[in-house]
Amino acid sequence: MVSLNLNGVGDDRSLMIVDDDEPFLRRLARAMEKRGFSVTAAQSLAEGRDVVRSKPPAYAVVDLRLEDGNGLDIVEFLRERREDARIVVLTGYGAIATAVAAVKIGATDYLSKPADANDVTAALLSGADDKPEPPENPMSADRVRWEHIHRVYELCDRNVSETARRLNMHRRTLQRILSKRSPK
Repeated sequence: MVSLNLNGVGDDRSLMIVDDDEPFLRRLARAMEKRGFSVTAAQSLAEGRDVVRSKPPAYAVVDLRLEDGNGLDIVEFLRERREDARIVVLTGYGAIATAVAAVKIGATDYLSKPADANDVTAALLSGADDKPEPPENPMSADRVRWEHIHRVYELCDRNVSETARRLNMHRRTLQRILSKRSPK
């Protein structure tokens, strides 16, 4: 049995998860239900707003980048309707600027994907003075670099020249990096 530390939200265990990655959304929803939450899943900004309008949840896990908008819009929308909500922003594109923006508008915590249900639960239920445990298996610096390069490459519609320009690196160097397997 998981002990829930309900920081300021009473006995309400309602949780909204907003993510456009359907397999991830289903896995996380099942795992959070096993941890005692009453989960409502949404795959878009519009669906998330509808959930908040009908019944603002006590907890929320929101992906930063959704196909129809920015997850930070849901954070603000929920914060306006329920001040005591505990909100965790999840993203595959971790950056200090977005983490700061998420916390400034009311997110409780910010986690980079891949985050598992234990990480999410710990972030949702941590107190203001709690320091999170360091991750068991953090990504290596090489892996973080590889992920960042591939993210920018995808955002540039797989255009090598544009990606190299934005990353301020030589095109051939970028091509060599893209041709290699991901580091561990």
